[in-house]
Amino acid sequence: MNAIKPLALAILLVFGGSLALPAAAAEKSAEKSLEQNLSDANKEGRIWASFALNRHLNPFEFDVKVNGETVTLGGTVDESIDKELAEQVALGVSGVKKVVNNVKVDPDWAPKPRPAGERSFGQAAEDATITATVKSKLLWSEHTDGLDINVDTASGVVTLRGKVPTAEGKDLAARYAANTGGVRKVNNELVVASDAKRAAASSEQPVTDTWVTAKVKSSLTLSRPLMDDDIDVKTVNGVVSLDGLVETAAEKSLAIEIADNIRGAKKVDAGGLKTRR
Repeated sequence: MNAIKPLALAILLVFGGSLALPAAAAEKSAEKSLEQNLSDANKEGRIWASFALNRHLNPFEFDVKVNGETVTLGGTVDESIDKELAEQVALGVSGVKKVVNNVKVDPDWAPKPRPAGERSFGQAAEDATITATVKSKLLWSEHTDGLDINVDTASGVVTLRGKVPTAEGKDLAARYAANTGGVRKVNNELVVASDAKRAAASSEQPVTDTWVTAKVKSSLTLSRPLMDDDIDVKTVNGVVSLDGLVETAAEKSLAIEIADNIRGAKKVDAGGLKTRR
């Protein structure tokens, strides 16, 4: 994807979507022109950012022009569905009322090769999201909370480093990473060591039923096989109840394991969690 234009990005970062310019009667027309330019750059920056953060669109090279409430899109994609998606993403930006979609569809289109090791803006953002997600799941688990585990993600490949007290903890950390959306591969470089210590302040943090419910829900939503399933979670005195519908018995087992591993969960009742097959 083309780099976000400096002016558009600067406006996006500085103004964050709002514009407040001084008005003087003597300079009204000039200030109106400046305000329009800033507003257009603001919208253009948000469109570029939306394209960059969309995994379906960030490989493509687009041209974006904004004139008031109208956006004109150019560039090339390899499927018509991506052309339609680009239009819908642009229309989703506040202040955009119309999109002139001049994006071309070329089935033979191929992305330009990047220098070795260089990531696109969208990939870097997705990698950061993956890292944060994996760290959260490790923090919420009673088996990995407080352990000094370093998580690094590059182009969807997660690398785990640090010390854990047991082989089971090492395997569990790898599973947490592997079932996170967007992860292509996990390099598990964790070392099982008897001197691996937990951060007491974190592992001894008191939890409530509300906290347990929130973390179980988040962990289920952040786990790839379960993120599209509708699972209701309730916790009473540490007993977590799971109700809803999942695709397979394997998904049900995974949901139970995730809930059982959350700090503060004393027991998991999955009697109300049914499978489609």
